[in-house]
Amino acid sequence: MTNKNKAFGWAAKDSSGVLSPFHFTRRANGDDDITLKIFYCGICHADLQILRDKFGFGLYPVVPGHEIVGIVTQVGRKVEKFKIGDKVGVGCMVGSCRACENCRQDLESYCPKLESTYTMFDDGTGKKNYGGYSDIIVVNEHFALRFPENLPLDAAAPLLCAGIAIYSPIKYYGLDKSGMHLGVVGLGGLGHVAVRFAKAFGMKVTVISTSPDKEEEAIEGLGADLFLVSKNLDQMKVMVSTMDGIIDTSSAPHPIGPLIDLLKPQGKLVMVGAPQKTVELPLFSLLMGRKLVGGSTIGGMKETQEMIDFAGKHNIVADIELISMDHVNTAMDRLVRGDVRYRFVIDIANNLHA
Repeated sequence: MTNKNKAFGWAAKDSSGVLSPFHFTRRANGDDDITLKIFYCGICHADLQILRDKFGFGLYPVVPGHEIVGIVTQVGRKVEKFKIGDKVGVGCMVGSCRACENCRQDLESYCPKLESTYTMFDDGTGKKNYGGYSDIIVVNEHFALRFPENLPLDAAAPLLCAGIAIYSPIKYYGLDKSGMHLGVVGLGGLGHVAVRFAKAFGMKVTVISTSPDKEEEAIEGLGADLFLVSKNLDQMKVMVSTMDGIIDTSSAPHPIGPLIDLLKPQGKLVMVGAPQKTVELPLFSLLMGRKLVGGSTIGGMKETQEMIDFAGKHNIVADIELISMDHVNTAMDRLVRGDVRYRFVIDIANNLHA
């Protein structure tokens, strides 16, 4: 099938990561595809890492963006889930083999042939995908998500990455039971969403942070029950063996031994942040409490739709700062400094001009 859809976005051309206007093409809308006019796209920290080539792949040009929401403008003749005018989201993936064991279990995110929304790593195929910092996207209907009518498209856009990155491990590790006590490490883009999902599940939530000045934000702003300063040894000691689970969203290097101590016997520490340095694992603490340290990324398409429907039912959105595309490079510099509460979202429809 020939490329027929002219598209316009902003791309980085080299490891400076500086984004600038970029004309390119999307594939034609196939029988199983929908074409989406993009209204908003969230900025994920992974976008920054890829733009500035932190992994050394140099896959330029890069049009980032995998927190995409908009309106359907075209549907293929075999499309069953969507019609023109529907509100739709596209998250972190746009393809998989659809045949392997993982895909058959609705775990496309763990497919060996996972196709990310924009090309982040060299998979050897030479295929190039461009993301949501652009005006349109064409996607197989299987990898699109129906958006609840009550959710604002801009504030819900980050849920397509941050939301499912939290929802999936909470569900998989059985940490979604009302009355359970969940710790949330870090109060950033992932952490603040974790607090909202956990409270919607009816859980007691303790935010664990290195920043004492975030206590009011956590409790008054987000509804957390308790706030724990991880550097305060007295506070940490009082909370030993009190938590059923902990979701660790921090990507900064930090010891996990003190977190394991906070868990009850058979408690679970789940890593969703990705510190680049090796983490030391205190096995004795795990053995004596039959505790678990696990990890998780995003979920499959079925679970992601379940997550966005749950968010609609409980009015869960991210706290965002809406920016124009002209502000995107400044936003990236601010993201490096952690100067955002809590996610940037680009107003594509009103600010992207070819």
